[in-house]
Amino acid sequence: MPTLILVRHGRSTANTEGLLAGWTPGVALDERGAAQAAALPGRLAGLPLAEVVASPLQRCQETIRPLLDARPGLRAHTDERIGECHYGDWSGRKLAELKDEPLMEVVQAHPSAAAFPGGESMRAMQTRAAEAVREWNARVERDHGRDAVYLMCSHGDIIKSLVADALGLHLDLFQRISVEPCSVTAIRYTRLRPFLVRLGDTGDFASLAPRETPQEGDAPVGGGAGAP
Repeated sequence: MPTLILVRHGRSTANTEGLLAGWTPGVALDERGAAQAAALPGRLAGLPLAEVVASPLQRCQETIRPLLDARPGLRAHTDERIGECHYGDWSGRKLAELKDEPLMEVVQAHPSAAAFPGGESMRAMQTRAAEAVREWNARVERDHGRDAVYLMCSHGDIIKSLVADALGLHLDLFQRISVEPCSVTAIRYTRLRPFLVRLGDTGDFASLAPRETPQEGDAPVGGGAGAP
C-alpha cells in the first residue's frame, strides 16, 4: 500500500496570536509560515508524489501552493475529512483563557471522552480522518500502484490522531505526540501493518533548545506554534 506524507500547515496568524483557530475563516499563514511553505518543494524534491490532498482551510491551501506551483502536473484534491477539529464554541478563543475550562483537563488526560461545546468529539475527529486515509490509500494504490507516495496537508490534532491510529495507540495517548508547523510525518502502509518512518520532521533542531519560558506539561491544543 502507499506511503503517506503528512504535512502540517505552516505557522499561522492564529498560532502566533495564541488562538484556537478551528474552522474560523480567514486564518492565513504568517510571514514565517509563508517561508516554511516556500521551502517545502525543496524539502520534498526527492519524492515522486502521486497526489496531493489538503484540508479546505486557508492555511493548508496556502501551504501547498508553492509545491503545486513547482509541480504543475501534480493533481490536488480537497477533503473536508482532514480539516481541523470542529472546536465549536472554543473556536477563535485565546488558548490562555481555555486553560481554566474544566473540559481542558479532559482534553489533556482523556481526549477520547472530550466533546467540544457546539462542535465535535475528538473521537469523531479521529474517525473521519482515519477513514479518509484508508479511502485515499485504496484510491492511490489503484491509480498509481502499491509503492506510490502521496501527500496530505492537514492540522496538528488531525495528524497526531492519525499517528496514534497507525501505531495502535489509544486516543487517550495522542497528546504525547508533537508535530510542529510545516513538519513532515511519514507513514508507510502495508497489508499487515503501518510503519511510522518519520515524525514531525522539520529539518530544524531549534525547537529542542531550552526556552526562556519553561514549557508546561500540557499538550498544545491545535498543535502549537513551533519553535520561537
